[in-house]
Amino acid sequence: MTSTGEISDAGSVPGGNAESTVSIVQRGNLKALEAALRKQWRLGQNIVLCWSADERGLLVIFVPHYFLGNYCARVGNEADGSADLDNEAFVRDLISGRRRKQRDELFAIAERLDVAPGFIKLEAPLAEEAQVQDAVEQLIKRYGLSYVSDRAVLLFDIAEFSLFTPFEQASQLNSLSYSFNSAYNKLLAKGIEVHFSRTTTGDGYYLWNRELGPEANRDLFIFMLLVVADNSVARAASHGNTVPVIRTAFHIGSHYELYQAEGVNPTVHSYIVGDVTIELARMVGEALPDQILVGHFESSLPEDAELAAQPLAKVYTPAFIQHCSRALQAITGIQFAGKVVADARCYLSGSSTQDDRRAARRFVIVDKHGLARHAYNLQAQVQLQDASIALGLDESSLPAPPRRQPMPVGRGKATIALEEARKQHGEEPDTLLQRRRYDALSGEE
Repeated sequence: MTSTGEISDAGSVPGGNAESTVSIVQRGNLKALEAALRKQWRLGQNIVLCWSADERGLLVIFVPHYFLGNYCARVGNEADGSADLDNEAFVRDLISGRRRKQRDELFAIAERLDVAPGFIKLEAPLAEEAQVQDAVEQLIKRYGLSYVSDRAVLLFDIAEFSLFTPFEQASQLNSLSYSFNSAYNKLLAKGIEVHFSRTTTGDGYYLWNRELGPEANRDLFIFMLLVVADNSVARAASHGNTVPVIRTAFHIGSHYELYQAEGVNPTVHSYIVGDVTIELARMVGEALPDQILVGHFESSLPEDAELAAQPLAKVYTPAFIQHCSRALQAITGIQFAGKVVADARCYLSGSSTQDDRRAARRFVIVDKHGLARHAYNLQAQVQLQDASIALGLDESSLPAPPRRQPMPVGRGKATIALEEARKQHGEEPDTLLQRRRYDALSGEE
């Protein structure tokens, strides 16, 4: 793939590997499709929603970039029954997963959106080969907007970043980037490949696995721990302010994915924004240096997970972490600073071992808008041959559990948010905001 994301002369498929090649005829089709999409895209003025194969080319639905927002905000007409239709749910379903539709389905979508499908003529019919179809999907997504309902995302934030000199800031960002690459190579050597993407926040990075599914989410969690461990080892051996002190957060949730304009083409790498990134930003904003926070989420475990009652069963954060702790056996044998990992485990604060049945401590974080969200403090131990690496903050660094007492008379935004959390979860929050605006909660799922 070229630097602009076009089909290369060698015939490689966008997003594929070096062996993913297509015929000369299909390469011509993909190049023609790329040119047609770019022309109709108009530097981001329009986005493509879906497509359908035609014997002479492709049928596509293009809409202005602002169309979906207006459509989701549209009030239905009670007379024709459209008031009951959930436009936002319809759009999310439309831009999730694969974009290829059957011909009749595409025209039904166009009728509901009240737009006319467009046609892109090709010299030959598109082949039904998986490589060609995947390449078309990648091109369609680059010129559109996607919705992902369940994906793990990381946020690495460099503590006190603004207090360092520009040279120190550049060194710390480079150091963190190297930890990403080091963790990737270590996992790859164990047969685990994390196809990660990232975007910078200025003083850190959002990072996610381009692959989707329970296995991809678990692999990203293991990747996170290796990054934090590599950073810890590097900081112990460094001098000055060249290696950062980081705050880390892991969460699973929904987001939109888009490709912004870069010159006359969309960027090769995507950007994400949505509930999951908002949750991560709020969590990290209240985290302490060296802390690892995990959001409160419901997600699926891989099919072979022991805790899953059935394939792809939904579990909450504590069960997900227990599964990941067992999966950490996969990293035994890798090396940090020349020392081999003999064992590794992780757990949420409040449950001292992975087999402890006590409920993990759950914290409620109240942001500047008075909105409350829950998170857990993660601890991990990486046992080397003759030493160990402790990751995250231990219990002694956390706020003490709250004492049970009546809610205060004052009812500011934070107090109201805590009361709502108590009503929703049946728990008694602390009456005072703890250090770093934490409020410790305890209770079972």
